[in-house]
Amino acid sequence: MLTSRLPNKVEPYRLAARAESLLGLMALEQFERLAAQVGEQAGDCQVWLDFGIDAQGRREIRGRLEAELQLPCRRCLEPMPQRVESEFLLGMVSSDALAAELPSTHEPVLVENEQLNLLEVVEDELILSLPQVVYHDEAHCRVSRDQLSSGEELVENEPAPASPFEVLRRLKDKS
Repeated sequence: MLTSRLPNKVEPYRLAARAESLLGLMALEQFERLAAQVGEQAGDCQVWLDFGIDAQGRREIRGRLEAELQLPCRRCLEPMPQRVESEFLLGMVSSDALAAELPSTHEPVLVENEQLNLLEVVEDELILSLPQVVYHDEAHCRVSRDQLSSGEELVENEPAPASPFEVLRRLKDKS
């Protein structure tokens, strides 16, 4: 089990040159953009990062993360536990032009002033790993299927709308 905390910023080129690995935890409370999307979170995100240089000389980060998040159910909006996992391959770049040269297997990560904001990188990966929709099992959800309405009944009971040309036809018939 991981127990050490990862720093918020690192020098990735130096870590890649030494082929170092970082293993540790990041507090979910630090992720403001994640909280804005799915609500405040508690606990930790486990992160494994391997820095290196590939055969083509590209500096890269192979990573994996795991977290237990509390995501809102789309039916009742109550939080429910959801395990989020992600594996990723990042290519370190210093400009958008270099990012365009990366192969499709690599996602670009911008390194500014030889510093990499790990907090932002991990938060980005967490956000990208969120499931599209989250629902409780019907037996455990406060909102039953009967309480959900798609509006189909309203459409069936309403009379068909009159043709917009009906008025013109009546005027023509009068003349």
